[in-house]
Amino acid sequence: MALDEATSAFLAQSAEAGAKPLYEMTPAEVRAMNDGFIELIGPGPDMTEVEDVDIPTADGQSIGVRVLTPSDSPAGVLIYFHGGGWVVGTRDQFDTLARKVAAGTNCIVVLPEYRLAPENVYPAAADDAWDVTRWTAQRFPDRPLLVGGDSAGGNLAAIVSQRSVREGGPDIGLQVLIYPVTDSDTDNATYRDPANQLMLDAKSMVWFWDLYAPDAASRANWDASPLQGDVTGVAPAVVLIAEHDVLRAEGEAYAQKLADAGIPVQSKVFEGQMHGFFQFVNILPGSDDGIDYVNQAVTAHLASN
Repeated sequence: MALDEATSAFLAQSAEAGAKPLYEMTPAEVRAMNDGFIELIGPGPDMTEVEDVDIPTADGQSIGVRVLTPSDSPAGVLIYFHGGGWVVGTRDQFDTLARKVAAGTNCIVVLPEYRLAPENVYPAAADDAWDVTRWTAQRFPDRPLLVGGDSAGGNLAAIVSQRSVREGGPDIGLQVLIYPVTDSDTDNATYRDPANQLMLDAKSMVWFWDLYAPDAASRANWDASPLQGDVTGVAPAVVLIAEHDVLRAEGEAYAQKLADAGIPVQSKVFEGQMHGFFQFVNILPGSDDGIDYVNQAVTAHLASN
């Protein structure tokens, strides 16, 4: 299916404004560009409570975490790891998205600001994600625990789901993987497809990997490429995939790996959508469809468990 009209118009406007490919920008430039979307996205639903806290990491650092509580009786707690190639992304940039998920699922959403590359290379983001997972389980011991994220955040959600099995807990009830990075193979059919060279193209994804994991050999590790890991016994999964995405093949491969291991998997390809559409709340109409899909899946999971 062709790219939808709203996305095509958005990309055309970006091109007219002189936007450069990500791989031609510095991390600082990409971060500033993402900050520019905050005003366009606008505010999200009101919450009963919003708390920004700093939590300690195992190596003596700290991670900023925003805790969004939608009601007085939340049904669960969802850690949402933001996307951005392990290089960009902040709590403020993903605040509206997280609020919509919190309101739509009646879950507390924990939105961490894990350390970014190239200042902090692999495995910093993966280790931070694990520290946040353990902290959240301790902070909300009586709530069902779910993890999720988009792109690099989906990578982190898949990794902590595997690690929770490796280390005997915390117990994760569901993993929500939104066009996740699951492998470091940048030479497959969806990477080469000309129709997928959009906001995130093959060269930009290579750029992200080079910044996050400059030691190429480390990229085959399970906590960098979860497709290479053992998924035995991991949490059930909801997998959202964009049709026009260099990461489509690895997202589909991970969903299939989970299914082959006997893990319940709910997977959907969003036709006409590009990588990144989920985060563009109030900018791309497809974002609402993706958020509704996730919210319904999470709500159904909580209702049945």
